[in-house]
Amino acid sequence: MKSSKQFSLRKNNSFNVKSTSPIVYFPQTLSDLESLPDLSLNPFYILGEGSNTLFVDTQAPIIIKPDFKGIDISETADNYFVRAGAGENWHNLVCLCINNGVYGLENLALIPGSIGASPVQNIGAYGVELSNFCVEVTWFDFSSRTVKTLDSQECCFSYRDSIFKNAFLNKGVITEVVLKLSKKWQANLSYSGLNELPSDANAKEVMDKVISLRQAKLPDPDQLPNAGSFFKNPVVSVEKLASLKTIYPEIPFYSQDNGNVKLAAGWLIEQTGLKGYRKSQVGVHENQALVLVNHESDYGKDILGLAQFVQQEVHKKFEILLSPEVRMITSQGERQFIDLPMVDWDK
Repeated sequence: MKSSKQFSLRKNNSFNVKSTSPIVYFPQTLSDLESLPDLSLNPFYILGEGSNTLFVDTQAPIIIKPDFKGIDISETADNYFVRAGAGENWHNLVCLCINNGVYGLENLALIPGSIGASPVQNIGAYGVELSNFCVEVTWFDFSSRTVKTLDSQECCFSYRDSIFKNAFLNKGVITEVVLKLSKKWQANLSYSGLNELPSDANAKEVMDKVISLRQAKLPDPDQLPNAGSFFKNPVVSVEKLASLKTIYPEIPFYSQDNGNVKLAAGWLIEQTGLKGYRKSQVGVHENQALVLVNHESDYGKDILGLAQFVQQEVHKKFEILLSPEVRMITSQGERQFIDLPMVDWDK
């Protein structure tokens, strides 16, 4: 199995911060996974393309970077089935499907990252989530050294969450994902921006619109390092919403199936006056307040400090604690950083 010691991760995180791993493993086969050393007593992290990862410390833990490749498309009378290796790029898969007449993933175009990371985060955008299509995840279990297959229900998908971030965290590696896409395709144009398209828009037109919308709102990580949306949109009770609406009648919200409502984290941040804010070579993007950007800093701790400050300011104004969507990695492995200390930064 390919591996590398004292491996710089600077090109493997879209924040472009310094961090070095003592060793990185690049498994490509089941045999590679079986040959991995027992890491149960060592901090480690399973890394995709680093587009949703912040290395807080300059010293990273041991890294496992799955490199399983291959895409296969099969079909039945009613559906297409897309089987993809964990190391494949997500956006490339979306484009491949659209170009081959396999529709349904167009709303998820231009989401950065690997196929293997997509079920972990249950990626979503423009009214669609991976869980709408994912029917099977192949998983190598570290303890039994065997391959298991999980169906959608066993993955415990929810908003930006799955079993892989909870009960299965660091218990194994995703090697393959299977998606089911109906041949009876209908465009999902319910999300703001897409509703500007004609009702008979085809899948390529929808994908092009999604790409245009994302490029207009989100900075290119190659030009301005970032990880896209840094925080999850908070879900609150209808009572909390009613209380907020007495002060902010224009507050945007989205009703949920369970009776709660989802608020727009970017809007909340914008109301604190932090849109375009900059401090210590990091800042809040000038066009999208949900995106934290790295202007010139070498250190992940500067991004973390900014995130804590944003959380603090939103909590002071709305009594809502934003939860990070980005996964934050220290030398001792992943940390949640939910209950945050006060940060003494002046606006």
